[in-house]
Amino acid sequence: MREKLERLRLVRTESVGPVTYRRLLARFPSPAEALDALPALARAGGRATTPRIPSAAEVEREYAAVTRMGGQFLFLDTPGYPEFLAQLPDAPSAIAVLGDVSLLSARSVGIVGARNASANGMRFAEHLGADLTERLVVVSGLARGIDAAAHTGALRAGKTIAVIPGGLDVPYPPENAALQERIAETGAVVAEAPLGTAPLGRHFPKRNRIIAGLVLGLVVIEAAPRSGSLLTARLANEAGRELFGVPGSPLDPRSKGANDLIRQGAHLLDCAEDVFANLPDHPARQGLGRDPLFTRGQTGFAEPPPVWDEAMSEAELAHARAEILALLGPEGARVDEIACRCQLSSAVITAAVTELELAGRVETLPGNRIARCEDL
Repeated sequence: MREKLERLRLVRTESVGPVTYRRLLARFPSPAEALDALPALARAGGRATTPRIPSAAEVEREYAAVTRMGGQFLFLDTPGYPEFLAQLPDAPSAIAVLGDVSLLSARSVGIVGARNASANGMRFAEHLGADLTERLVVVSGLARGIDAAAHTGALRAGKTIAVIPGGLDVPYPPENAALQERIAETGAVVAEAPLGTAPLGRHFPKRNRIIAGLVLGLVVIEAAPRSGSLLTARLANEAGRELFGVPGSPLDPRSKGANDLIRQGAHLLDCAEDVFANLPDHPARQGLGRDPLFTRGQTGFAEPPPVWDEAMSEAELAHARAEILALLGPEGARVDEIACRCQLSSAVITAAVTELELAGRVETLPGNRIARCEDL
């Protein structure tokens, strides 16, 4: 229990994102030692004050509150954490789960789509959700439209997982509160954010990557260009998951996203059998990669963090921090691209980026990218 609480303190510490969490635990023998080292690392990155670290009492209250709700925490790299989700390079450091935790390790498929979905789209999503639960667990984001319809259909067999953008105690959207409660009773509800967190715009891409990480395949129904559903598809592809698109009328802009996915190589889907026939047992090492939508510099699988070289000098790290900051623009950049341009070792880049993130000067984004915080 002590180690769980220390892990939760590290997870909830200011500026410690999932990638930094993984790097810190690769360098230090325990979460407690990583917490002790944080002030010095943040100062090295250029921060004048210490990142806020929650007290032991704070995380004990959060842990107890989740337990009273009937939920539990799962921590990365500990028993019970979902195997496929752990393969993401930015896998959540901890998730809170309400309901049947075993479902997170079952064979599953995601269904996502437009919030302003058509009546036909929602009817199809509901029927597909029900049919898929004959053999699989259905995962979605509890949003209006396609997500809610897919959950409703899947609930007929009780095998559905809702990944939400806020805390477990903050149903979103509010009209789906009853649906979330039903899912928690027979399926599972998953949240990365602390209790009491109201969803903000930055929370939704994080929610989407969890959906992509839990599933073996993702079905897209009615998704407009540049939508959250296509972001989920991109993340799923980067993680080597199978993609399925439900075709629609070219006259309906809600169909453009799924139609484009099919054009780029996603499986055309018109019934559950299309999923059953094409869903692998394990994620692939490589996604589609044939279109700018799916441009990728590396596979989505997590690689072991580089070994932290204790012999690195402060001058070497200061040079690396300056080089990295100079290369970052408004859109951020992939870590592997920075490594190529800086001509620095992965160990030096890992140490420098960790210090900069703890200082609040950069942030790691989904897709193994980093960006300057003032440019976010």
